[in-house]
Amino acid sequence: MDHMKINFTVTEFVFLGLSSDPKIQLVLFFVFLFFYILSVVGNVIIITIIQIEPRLQTPMYFFLTNLSFLDICYTSTNVPQMLSNMVGNKKTIPFASCATQMYFSLSFGMIECVLLGVMAYDRYVAICHPLHYTVIMDQNTCVQLAVISWSSSFLSSMVINVLTLSLPYCGPNVLNHFFCEVPSVLRLACTDTSLTELVVFVFSIIIVFIPFLLIIVSYARILLSVLRMRSTSGRHKALSTCASHLTVVTLFYGTAIFMYMRPQSKSSRAGGKVIAVFYTVVTPMLNPLIYSLRNQDVKGSLRRAITKQNM
Repeated sequence: MDHMKINFTVTEFVFLGLSSDPKIQLVLFFVFLFFYILSVVGNVIIITIIQIEPRLQTPMYFFLTNLSFLDICYTSTNVPQMLSNMVGNKKTIPFASCATQMYFSLSFGMIECVLLGVMAYDRYVAICHPLHYTVIMDQNTCVQLAVISWSSSFLSSMVINVLTLSLPYCGPNVLNHFFCEVPSVLRLACTDTSLTELVVFVFSIIIVFIPFLLIIVSYARILLSVLRMRSTSGRHKALSTCASHLTVVTLFYGTAIFMYMRPQSKSSRAGGKVIAVFYTVVTPMLNPLIYSLRNQDVKGSLRRAITKQNM
């Protein structure tokens, strides 16, 4: 009973945020508000275009719809709280709200990792086994892969959060961050966190590194297949369908691996906040731009939709 009292001595956390300078905070507020609006509007446009355009009713765009919806959820979990803290005098969050934010933020981050792996596999089947593509990636398979991506990530995040929140938090309550994230919350525990850090590291390998290996293997096979193509136009078409996905993978995985695939004690706290900005704010904002600017099908569908509106 005493142990449970110790665990909940901390009733709220205080965010240090990205800066303590009011002028810098005001500038950051407008910058991140713009990023957030652009992210939500851009991803809604991508989802809408895919839903109304018959040519985009393929497995690749089914997964892109999932990714766009996920990015809206991911950025909405963290950015509104961050914006509120930048302009408000009270930069606190209740313990229960912090736990909720931490759970959903980690869940959505994990889902993105798995989804990007699934999308790489989809590109591998489309390019390396084009004749069997519609059989292998039928509607049922796509739905099952999407369900596995979401459910496995929610369950994994639940395990990590239960372990993190079961630790005693009896003293410091100042988070050197702009939202509740597992590594930053763990630093405030009043006990040894090595076991929890190990669990986080193991789940990071399962949810982050295994899909990353799937991406590497898929694109290695794609590259070999493309090199065997005799047609230059065929090579260009095959590579162009992968360019958008590879750009998103590089942006998201580069920052996520840097943050979670290292022991927590070695993480740079100031650097960690900057890295977190990239995968929680910048990447969800850039994804719709990348897929609309680098994808000819999406660009064509967007032009047709605009033309219909103007007629």
